[in-house]
Amino acid sequence: MASLKDLRNRIASVKATQKITKAMQMVAAAKLRKAQEAAESARPYAERMGAVLANMATAAAGAEGTPKLIAGTGRDDVHLLVVCTAERGLCGGFNSSIARLARDHARELLAEGKTVKLYLVGKKGYDLMRREFSDNIVERIDFRGVRQMSFGEARQVGRKVLDMFEAGEFDVATLFYSRFRTVITQVPTVQRIIPADVPEGTEMISDGSVYEHEPSEEEILADLLPRNVSIQIFRALLENGASEQGARMSAMDSATRNAGEMIDGLTLSYNRQRQAQITKELIEIISGAEAL
Repeated sequence: MASLKDLRNRIASVKATQKITKAMQMVAAAKLRKAQEAAESARPYAERMGAVLANMATAAAGAEGTPKLIAGTGRDDVHLLVVCTAERGLCGGFNSSIARLARDHARELLAEGKTVKLYLVGKKGYDLMRREFSDNIVERIDFRGVRQMSFGEARQVGRKVLDMFEAGEFDVATLFYSRFRTVITQVPTVQRIIPADVPEGTEMISDGSVYEHEPSEEEILADLLPRNVSIQIFRALLENGASEQGARMSAMDSATRNAGEMIDGLTLSYNRQRQAQITKELIEIISGAEAL
């Protein structure tokens, strides 16, 4: 049984931890609003870019000179998985859920005989993926020194991915991130970025008019498609930023409440043991007095 001194030390230690978790919860709550606004502001632009590409890709499909970023290389033997995670932990299952989704996807591809390469964005993703796929990691980058994600960071990743594609190092690139829905709900998401994923049913930008493009559709696509890769990566980084703060806020709230329950339990044990010790001392004093 722990002594009274041990119980006091444990109570003091848990109280100190509770102060830290409460402070982290408040900091995450303060950062969440700004990160959420940034993520929600980026969605319409990224979705509109997808709609523009859907229009132009439909017109260019099957034509000679269709960019490889739409048509692909004609193979799907080598896959590049761009896994975006956070730089820090203490955010519940945020990082592990993205890494789990990427691991499952990589295992499926390997089981089909495909070659898998990993481009890891974020320290935690590297820590989680290197245990099983250390030989598949071809590139890693972290933004620990970046206070606020900007398009510059996304463009840095996008340029590297495009350079690898132009060098013929992979056939298909897939992006993994967590889409922010609510403070307590973040959805791990998979998105193909090369060749550009133009799903059926994408909203088409049309009012019934006939448009002529100048320069040609091919020239416009040649400019928009590389930019779209960076835009989708930027959107993923912003979604991750909001999801991370929401997950950390929820995790620290749970940790604070758990610390409070632990303090209550330890305090109860301390009071009971102290009362028992006082009762024992009183019995000894009374017994000694009666013996005289």
